[in-house]
Amino acid sequence: MGRKQAFTKSELLDQTKKVLLEYGYEGFQLKLLSKSLVGARSTIYQYYANKEEIVAACMKRSMENVLQKASAIDETDCMNALQHLLDVYLEEASFHQLLGYAHKINKANSAAAANDLEFVEQAHEILKDQLERLFARAQEEGHLNTSIPLPAIIGVFFNLIETPNMMNIPTLQWSKLLYQMWLGGVGRR
Repeated sequence: MGRKQAFTKSELLDQTKKVLLEYGYEGFQLKLLSKSLVGARSTIYQYYANKEEIVAACMKRSMENVLQKASAIDETDCMNALQHLLDVYLEEASFHQLLGYAHKINKANSAAAANDLEFVEQAHEILKDQLERLFARAQEEGHLNTSIPLPAIIGVFFNLIETPNMMNIPTLQWSKLLYQMWLGGVGRR
């Protein structure tokens, strides 16, 4: 009898993300997840005790990735930094969908899930502070219209992430195009 192949924690979280994005939180089941993995379903329980833990761990891992990329951006030129942040957010566009499931996780079912969600919340604040700081600097330096309130500018910037790429151009090229439209508008003056 051959040994059962086991999957790594990383492979498990990769598949968790795929299943979550395809089926949503309500449709996510460990049985469904195990069908997409090579190895025994019991291996999942070697890493995580329940659905809440694995989904929260997936969110934390995604947040760590975004936070690492955003923290590495050189903020010397605030407008260049904003362009690079848009690159990061577009590369990780599915991240926002994952974050939408955070409120559905019952933290009472797992201390580990509660801890992971606390990390996600704190990291989200760090990212929010970074954006607000860069946008405020951009207004102070005269790059952005000061008569438009910062929350409106930031809101439109975030909506760029949800813009469908109907031309199917590479993400970085798409990011640059969206940034140009956001900054300059599309109307003739």
